[in-house]
Amino acid sequence: MFRIQTMNKISPEGLELFPRDKYEIASEIPNPDAILVRSASLHDTVLPDTVKAIARAGAGVNNIPISACSERGIAVFNTPGGNANAVKELAIAALLLSSRDIVGGINWNISIADKADEVPDLVEKEKSRFEGPELRGKTLGVVGLGAIGVMVANDAVALGMEVIGYDPYISVDAAWNLSRAVKRAETLESLLTKADYVSLHIPLTDDTKGLLDAEKIRIMKKGARIINLARGGLVNEADIITALEADKLLSYVTDFPTAELLACKKALCIPHLGASTPEAEDNCAVMAAKQLMDFLESGNVRNSVNFPRCRLEQRAPFRLLVANRNIPNMVGQITTLLAGADINIMDLINHHRDEYAYNIIDTEQPIPDPLMEQLGRVDGIIRVRTISKD
Repeated sequence: MFRIQTMNKISPEGLELFPRDKYEIASEIPNPDAILVRSASLHDTVLPDTVKAIARAGAGVNNIPISACSERGIAVFNTPGGNANAVKELAIAALLLSSRDIVGGINWNISIADKADEVPDLVEKEKSRFEGPELRGKTLGVVGLGAIGVMVANDAVALGMEVIGYDPYISVDAAWNLSRAVKRAETLESLLTKADYVSLHIPLTDDTKGLLDAEKIRIMKKGARIINLARGGLVNEADIITALEADKLLSYVTDFPTAELLACKKALCIPHLGASTPEAEDNCAVMAAKQLMDFLESGNVRNSVNFPRCRLEQRAPFRLLVANRNIPNMVGQITTLLAGADINIMDLINHHRDEYAYNIIDTEQPIPDPLMEQLGRVDGIIRVRTISKD
């Protein structure tokens, strides 16, 4: 029986996938095998030693202590693409909101609600205050061509925009899905100099924090517009506000309001609605549940942010799973110990990702407890566990 602790309200579409004869699921549960979370922060949470995995029903994982989890062999999963359509639709709305002063016009309409019969004439007299350019024929720069960025780029092409994209790490799958009309930017700087609109779709990392700052804004077109539905920290907020006040930028649409941005008239702040659709919540919950079940029951790793993708169909009766540091001779030490205990390996796969590696080893014989303890003491091995085929 596996125990799953939920740290937020999770869509029933995902929770119903867990077979009740194999899983116990609750918000308060002792010694869970895995944690299912949406927005709750785990940085100050003491994770029991029993926790083998954490699944985030969403794309961003900045609410999870990734480094600490990696050091303990806890696989952290997210659900890339599960909320892609929801965020894409909001990005298209943001393009329109940034281009034409729809919000300003609506707010002005509300301000004249008491003018009774004068309203139609006032509207005709003042409507030019809120006009803005059409999207067709303008250039959109999409920074980050993952699941969301590709969808935004393709839909912008359909709207008649010229689209250029920048992503030095674009995946093969994303490249296949990207419209041939999207032009490639060799550098971020080349994209910024050409774009009338810039939409950010990249993760927040040490390398991307404050990516758009005064230096980058300086080379952008005067009157450009920036859309940031990815992470607030991708921009230097003070530099954005300065550029808006100087009319260097005409609009900044973000899903991450702050008091300073709310005080800036040219910043359009959305209350973090990017993935807030019932469809996105269902999709992410389903993906997270399937990934947890595959990992707990079979040891397979899909969409982990800290361990490599690793999948092996189990044909042998027993399976050994080893998470270790990506250093020389780890596989050799593991297989030598197994051979010394007369354990026959039927199949093996080893993948690595940055500092960490993961092994799936199928064997004919069960791994005895003394050998498991011996494996756990090998320098460089972080975590070991076994699975028996039903």
